[in-house]
Amino acid sequence: MKVAVVGATGLVGTRMLQVLEERHFPVTELLPVASEKSIGRKVVFAGREWSVVSAEAAIAAKPALALFSAGGSVSGELAPRFAAVGCRVVDNSSFWRMDPDKKLVVPEINGDVLGPDDWIIANPNCSTIQMVLPLAPVHKALRIKRIVVSTYQSVTGTGYKAIAQMNTERHLAEQDVIAGGDRQSHWGEYPAVYPYPIDQNILPHIDSFLDNGYTKEEMKMVNETKKILRDDSIAVTATTVRVPVQGGHSESINVEVEKPFELDEIRALMASEPGVVVQDNPAANEYPMPLYAWGKDEVFVGRIRRDFTVANGFNFWCVSDNIRKGAATNAVQIAQKLRNLNLLD
Repeated sequence: MKVAVVGATGLVGTRMLQVLEERHFPVTELLPVASEKSIGRKVVFAGREWSVVSAEAAIAAKPALALFSAGGSVSGELAPRFAAVGCRVVDNSSFWRMDPDKKLVVPEINGDVLGPDDWIIANPNCSTIQMVLPLAPVHKALRIKRIVVSTYQSVTGTGYKAIAQMNTERHLAEQDVIAGGDRQSHWGEYPAVYPYPIDQNILPHIDSFLDNGYTKEEMKMVNETKKILRDDSIAVTATTVRVPVQGGHSESINVEVEKPFELDEIRALMASEPGVVVQDNPAANEYPMPLYAWGKDEVFVGRIRRDFTVANGFNFWCVSDNIRKGAATNAVQIAQKLRNLNLLD
C-alpha cells in the first residue's frame, strides 16, 4: 500500500512511522512529506531510507492513505486535496474534529461509525482520547452525568521545541547560570515556545484563551468527549495544565453517574475496555505514572475511589503516552480499522 505521512519529521510524525512499522502495516511505498526546507532529507522506515517529498509530489502519487500531523492550517488546505485523488486521510490536528460531516474516532469506542464516504477522519485530542477510553464502558453501563477533569500535560504535546526549551533551562540551572528562583533573569536568552520557563514550573495555559475564560484545549475536551461518546447531555468541565514532564499526560478525573455502583464494578468496566490497564493498589504504592507509561500504547488508570460528596460519584487517575495512544497509535489504529473494513485500496 502506498502511504503518505504528512509532517513526517515532527515528533508525532516520526512516531507514526514507528507505529506503522511495529504493527506491520502493509506499506509498499512510503511518501514522507514535510516542509520545503526538509525536502530531500532522509527518514528511515522498515530498514531503508526514504526521501522526504513535497506535498505536491505526494498528491500526484495518489497514495491510498495519508496520516497527517502537520498542524491545522496545513490539514485544512491539503487534506481535501489528498482526499480528492482517492486517498483516505487520518488527521491529527483539531481542524476537522468538530466538523459535523467528519468522524472523530477512537477505534475501540466508535470505530463502527466509519464508512465508505469517510475520506477525511479526525484523530481526537490526546487528552480526550485517554479520558474517554476508560469511561466509554462506564457510560454504557451507568450513564455519565458529569465529568470534571484536570490535566497534567507533558511538554511532548508541544513538540521538539518544547522539549528543547525544558532541557535548556535544566542545563542552565545545572551550570548555576540560573540561580535559585531567579529563572526569569535569563528569559529571552534561549528559544522558547512557552510564555514562561517550564522547568520547575507549571503553566495553567494550553493553547489560546477564549472569551469564556477557558482555553481551546479545555474546550476540545468538552466538545470532543460528547461527540465520541455520542451523548450531548454529558456535562464536562476541564482545566488543562502544562507540567515539566516528558513521559506522557496525566489526568485527575471526577465522574458522576446516574446509577449506583460498587468500586469493583468501576474497575471491572474499565479493565474490560481494550487498551486500558488498571493499576490500582495503593497499599503497595501501585498507581499509574507518566514515567512508566512512556513508550506504551495503553491507557493506565488507578486511584479509583468513591466521591463521598455526591450520590453516585468517583475519582480516578489516568495516564498515557500522549504521543502514542494520544496521537500516532490512535491514527494508525484508525488506518487498521479502515483496512479491516476494506476501505483502503
